[in-house]
Amino acid sequence: MTTNAILQVIVFFAALLALVKPLGWYMARVYEGKPCGLDPLLGPLERAMYRLCGVRPTDEMDWKHYGVAMLCFNAAGLFFLYGLQRLQSLLPLNPANLGGVVPDLAFNTAVSFATNTNWQAYGGETTLSYLTQMLGLTVQNFVSAATGMAVLVALIRGLNRSTSTTLGNFWSDLVRSTLYILLPLALLLSVLLVSQGVVQTLDSYRTVTLLQPAGYDKTVTDATGQTVLDEQGKPKTEPAAIIEQIIAVGPAASQIAIKELGTNGGGFFNTNSAHPFENPTPLSNFLEALAIVLIPAAFCYTFGKMVGDTRQGWVILAAMTILLLCFIPIGLWAEQSGNPLLSDIGVDQQFEAGQAGGNMEGKELRFGIAQSSLWSAVTTAASNGSVNSMHDSYTPLGGLVPLFLMQFGEVVFGGVGSGLYGMIVFAIIAVFVSGLMVGRTPEYLGKKIEPYEMKMAALLILIMPIVVLGLTALAISTENGRSAILNPGPHGFSEVLYVYTSQGNNNGSAFAGLNANTPFYNLTGGIAMLISRFWLAIPILALAGSLARKKLVPIGPGTLPTHTPLFVVLLIGVVVMVGALTFLPALALGPIVEQLMMRG
Repeated sequence: MTTNAILQVIVFFAALLALVKPLGWYMARVYEGKPCGLDPLLGPLERAMYRLCGVRPTDEMDWKHYGVAMLCFNAAGLFFLYGLQRLQSLLPLNPANLGGVVPDLAFNTAVSFATNTNWQAYGGETTLSYLTQMLGLTVQNFVSAATGMAVLVALIRGLNRSTSTTLGNFWSDLVRSTLYILLPLALLLSVLLVSQGVVQTLDSYRTVTLLQPAGYDKTVTDATGQTVLDEQGKPKTEPAAIIEQIIAVGPAASQIAIKELGTNGGGFFNTNSAHPFENPTPLSNFLEALAIVLIPAAFCYTFGKMVGDTRQGWVILAAMTILLLCFIPIGLWAEQSGNPLLSDIGVDQQFEAGQAGGNMEGKELRFGIAQSSLWSAVTTAASNGSVNSMHDSYTPLGGLVPLFLMQFGEVVFGGVGSGLYGMIVFAIIAVFVSGLMVGRTPEYLGKKIEPYEMKMAALLILIMPIVVLGLTALAISTENGRSAILNPGPHGFSEVLYVYTSQGNNNGSAFAGLNANTPFYNLTGGIAMLISRFWLAIPILALAGSLARKKLVPIGPGTLPTHTPLFVVLLIGVVVMVGALTFLPALALGPIVEQLMMRG
């Protein structure tokens, strides 16, 4: 690692940790119904929304009603987005006259954005109209993120309440998450991104004249459009030049802001955050990368405030930060070391004399290896999925880092809400394991952890690997799955494993090198995203309901302290052990063996 890379990582985490407490404090006040500073401005709008929808925010729900409300709302959003895509050719704000999206891709995309995954098997500027991007994708970016935040708040209430049957009101939590947290932050970030050159317009695509025409050989055709052949029977060509280019624009900044803040990740343009209209400068890159982990990190402090012990939040934040900091240097080292196969044939991988070089394939020069590798780790740890470089072009070990970070189960920061509730489940497992060691009923935050709670926790641990590994096995054992693989051998296996790891953990980033826009991958991927989102959220709510009904148990001499450095180590150990035991065999067939092959 170079000094420059180390400094960039330090500055990034210093800025992140400095923002955790103020934003976490603010969010705690929002969910506790206390004045937060924006009440005079947003309070009337909030109350008007409740009246319009017939919602009484003071009517609390048990976990079953909370779950039904959550499922119904997200199902409605999914069907609306599907219909919007299919009918977009008939709807306004379609300056490029794009046609309707085919059924299997429309299904995959609707599921993707409704589940906060934002997996994209399409090119945004060539597939979706402005209306679909704004009314469909951007809206889902807000409400899918708010859904995860609401489920987390329900779990926190379950831990904090005693002998209660209710967890709050889903509609109130959804509205307040969107109105008081996501919307103001997205508005602020949008303005900052526009100042850096991110486009925000409803104008049509621009046709511009090239400064330097590009020459090419044009195939000659006759009046009927048939190709003219020469004397040898080959297509006849003639010199031609491209003098104009169509440049796609659109209302990108508003979608980019919430795609990062809501850990969504779906790009307005096909190349996502590598596109200069989405991420034009190093400063925009820093702001977007920071936005990816801002809310998940701040939620740790919110959690501590709402349970009445901020040390609990700091412990979880420390575990998340340490895990991420352990993997970032590996990725940086792997990419800055370059490709040994190129060095063996005499290729100089240094940028210039005295400067560090490395593997620049698939990376933007304006970001370089340090910002690209940092982003790849942050976006996969935080279940965001946006990319500013192509992960398929990384070295095998460099590509293993984002892959393995996802396979931890969306808990190293993770998605907004979903990351923290996943880590809380691991904390419950950690205290259960420690309780078995000393022969005492385990407790977490004054609640006894009994068989029912462990059954729900086991579901959360087992469902994701079953989905990921099961669908990976299906893909590589069937012709429909194998036919889309463009690279044979271990790399092709890594691409398939990455696809289902990304969708099975609601991440959405792609390894590329795989033709994922096929009925097989669109349908199986959509199923993976639905299961990994809602079949995990329901056990979380069931766990919250069970904890809420329990009495608070006084701390005794046998209670394991969960606010100490020892618990941080225990929590990290459980996360790493579960991830390694589950996925190391699969990783050995892909990036690990490919790295060994590359090293000879």
